[in-house]
Amino acid sequence: MKKYFLNVLLILLCVANQAFSQDVALQGKVVDKNGEPLIGAALIFVGTTNGTITNLDGVFNLKTPANKTILKCSFLGYKTQEINVKGKKNLEIVMEEDAQGLDEIVVVGYGEQSKVSITGAVSTVSTKDLVRSPAANMANMLAGTLSGVSTVQFSGQPGADNPEIFVRGISTLNQSNSTPLILVDGVERDFFNLDPNEVESISVLKDASATAVFGVRGANGVIIVVTRRGVEGKAKVSVSSSVGVQQPTRLVDFADSYEWATYYNEAMKNDGKDPGFSADAMEAFRTNSNPLVYPNTDWMEMLFKKNSIQSQHNVNVSGGTNRVKYFTSIGYLDQDGMFRNYDTRYNGNFYFKRLNFRTNIDVDFTKTTKLSINLGGRNEERNSPNSGSDANQLFRSIYWATPFSGAGIVDGKWIKKNSRYLSIGDNDGLTPYYGKGYLNNIKNTLNIDADLQQNLDFITKGLSFRIKGSYNSYHTLQKNRSASIPYYVPWYKGDLTWLTVPDAEKNDVVLVKTGDEGTLGYSEPGPGKDRDWYTEASVNYKKKFGNHDVSGMILYNQSRAYYPSNFTDIPSGYVGLVGRATYSYKSRYLFDFNVGYNGSENFPKENRFGVFPAVSGGWVITQEKFMQNQHLFNFLKLRSSFGIVGNDKDYNSSGALNRFLYLEGQYDTGTGYYFGTATSSAKPGMLESKLGNTVITWEKAYKQNYGVDAYFLKNKLMVKLDYFYEFRDDILTTPDVAPVYHGMSLPTLNLGQVSNRGFEVVLKWDDKVNRDFNYNIGLTLSYARNKIEYRAEVKTPYEYQWRTGKPVGQQFGKKFVGFYYDGMPNVATHPGTLYPGDCVYEDINKDGVIDGLDDTALGYPNYPLLNGGLQIGLSYKGISLNANLVGATLTSRLLSETFRIPLGDTFSRSLLQSQFDARWTPETAATATEPRPSLNSYANNFRNASDLWIRDASYIRLKNIEVSYNINAKFVKKIGINSLRLYVNGYNLFTIDKLKIADPETRTSDRPTYPVMRIFNTGINFSF
Repeated sequence: MKKYFLNVLLILLCVANQAFSQDVALQGKVVDKNGEPLIGAALIFVGTTNGTITNLDGVFNLKTPANKTILKCSFLGYKTQEINVKGKKNLEIVMEEDAQGLDEIVVVGYGEQSKVSITGAVSTVSTKDLVRSPAANMANMLAGTLSGVSTVQFSGQPGADNPEIFVRGISTLNQSNSTPLILVDGVERDFFNLDPNEVESISVLKDASATAVFGVRGANGVIIVVTRRGVEGKAKVSVSSSVGVQQPTRLVDFADSYEWATYYNEAMKNDGKDPGFSADAMEAFRTNSNPLVYPNTDWMEMLFKKNSIQSQHNVNVSGGTNRVKYFTSIGYLDQDGMFRNYDTRYNGNFYFKRLNFRTNIDVDFTKTTKLSINLGGRNEERNSPNSGSDANQLFRSIYWATPFSGAGIVDGKWIKKNSRYLSIGDNDGLTPYYGKGYLNNIKNTLNIDADLQQNLDFITKGLSFRIKGSYNSYHTLQKNRSASIPYYVPWYKGDLTWLTVPDAEKNDVVLVKTGDEGTLGYSEPGPGKDRDWYTEASVNYKKKFGNHDVSGMILYNQSRAYYPSNFTDIPSGYVGLVGRATYSYKSRYLFDFNVGYNGSENFPKENRFGVFPAVSGGWVITQEKFMQNQHLFNFLKLRSSFGIVGNDKDYNSSGALNRFLYLEGQYDTGTGYYFGTATSSAKPGMLESKLGNTVITWEKAYKQNYGVDAYFLKNKLMVKLDYFYEFRDDILTTPDVAPVYHGMSLPTLNLGQVSNRGFEVVLKWDDKVNRDFNYNIGLTLSYARNKIEYRAEVKTPYEYQWRTGKPVGQQFGKKFVGFYYDGMPNVATHPGTLYPGDCVYEDINKDGVIDGLDDTALGYPNYPLLNGGLQIGLSYKGISLNANLVGATLTSRLLSETFRIPLGDTFSRSLLQSQFDARWTPETAATATEPRPSLNSYANNFRNASDLWIRDASYIRLKNIEVSYNINAKFVKKIGINSLRLYVNGYNLFTIDKLKIADPETRTSDRPTYPVMRIFNTGINFSF
């Protein structure tokens, strides 16, 4: 018995020993190529159910089962690895990015799809690519990163630098009607001033199969912004902070006083008149010997600082359990303006301060019930000078200033010129805003979403229900602070017969004060308010039957917006149904059907609702058996789509949305009538306004798309090609063919057709030289060219003058032949008499006279037809470099006002340096590119739009560049920091272009904008 007991004990010990040997502890860490921990990476031993996921530090602990040594590690967007861990206890797994990322989830309209199953045209960008840019506005970070998307940033004003965004160019007659629909977490919202640290991804939906679900709102493309959510694990705190220096990419270069006066005197001489500036004045300008009486002020230097500061800071926390997950973020931006603040009573500079906050929570009440709550918003403060007008008019007035109109601020005094000594050019650069006070605008935004998802597997497998409600609130408060300030006028003592100045000689300069310093006034024009709500409910089904994958969705949605810009007392809204069905066979043959059914208040009851269907298909050729043994393609998919999408928006000339286009009998309050001859007050009256159209309906966009997705050379090379064609019919437009004497505005009509076609190319090479060195190069190209197939216009006898057949926004003017010289052949009769150095134009219709019938198409539209980007990424150990070069071409700027007309319409405004240097004189006749100075020939030389004033606005720009270093030293871990990154980056650092006189993206019109800015930035990221 005793022997038997000992034998059993020995057996148990052996079993225990064997069991212990089969249960070895393994620990390790999963990181990306830059050493950043990957949170939630899945690890499992092949052939077992023994697995785990990494925590917030990328760390895992796992037991090694007996006879199982192959550990599989997978993470979304990275290549799955299998590692033999035999004999290992500590492990570091470096994951490689998967160029295909076929399992990656892409957000589409009202849902999600895996990348491999998408058959439409969709482009995406993630947060990690966005935060490399120090730009304050998220939309400006998109340039060059997404195929099919072009942006034009024409202003760098703090808090007002929203770019124009075009998705596959313009397909309608009005550029204002081409803006894409923008959704944040599925709700129509502004995304320009979101903090990029709270954004997960941005998707752009471009073809009908992707946008048909938005029905009457989807014709111009859709931009979907998804905010970040929490992941399971202990709380992870991430902190980022940066400070940057802003500088204008290019300031307008003006001629100095001596050059201005030289130009003016030459003009007077050419016109047979006496000089406008005396020899004494010219000498004083040349030598700067009397800067108070004969000033020579560089207003760009006087008004604008060399540098201004921008800082951005963010703290976010994420984590949770298997039941509750959370993400919360708070960010702050402080962006200073470029004006020098000479009035010490207040801050009259531009500036923008923004506080962003967000909390997203996901709660799994049960295994089948999930509630998601989003709470986000921001507080914005904008400050600007109180110029009595908008910023564009302010810069227009500043650009009019002449260098001799005043000495500016000298010893704290504002000194203007004396008209007794200089009779031309009275307004100086300070007059538009200095001493007038400031405007302060505060805006509060609050966004709330509640999303409930219920799994209905108890009814049938794959069925679910979802309901969502959102509320948005906006409140603005503007404070107007007005003031006045004295200025001083310089006089020679001998000319001051009415004023006694002790101890002054006859030729001494005395400053005479005009006006007084007023108190800083205060007014509020009244608070602004806006609010809207949105709700949707859907039933979803997704199931796999063997080799067949099917899914379907039916969704109802409704929205209501209060206080719209037109008919402010009547809320606006949408209501509609959405349907989607998808089918996949062996992930080889893919079919997708989408339909939107919704309506718009803009149309009469019988035309209000419409059906917008789209169908798409895909063929994954590499899934075929005959492709299994080839080594050229790792993945190859063909895609095509066709569908109909709508547009219901029509904007008036002031930018307000026209509503209720079918209403008749609309009246406006006029300025009134004066009854009798001895009255000074008008009696109020009414006048008939825009007529209604009782059969109006939406624009219809018929879209086609054909695409190829391919991966080569072991997934190192990715190629994505798309060709698209769109025909827009029934375009909403107000014709301008009727004479003005009918006394009323014509109604909006469905009267126009535009075709738009183009292609997109995306190339990306992603490779690693060794474990430490990785690199990638990406190229995006997007081309979209439209043509007006029909528009209502008064057609001249000459087809070259028709807008029909030309691109939308085509510029027109005269063909410049050259500068006139005696004996010049084939010169038609021009208005006025031609003298050497005057502009000569081509007589296109050969009638011997230059007039309006000689205007023809010139250059390209002011938006680019071809744009692209080059992305470069390098990483060596902890050092990374990422750069984004952006280019645009086939775009033109028509110069006007300051940029075209020397001395301006009044012959007393500014003169560009280029206008002085390039002017025609007898000595420069062979090289001159600007007409001769002349006031008499002004109308012929400068008023006419011609290709002499068309400029190529093509450019290549280093949009973003960042160099960063991940510090993995031991002391970092010892102080409790999991990751630490230092970086320097820049925005708009250099530009290669032909425009030269201004930034190629800005406006060279009669409404110049705040200069586009470049940023040099440095910062730090760390997490714990």
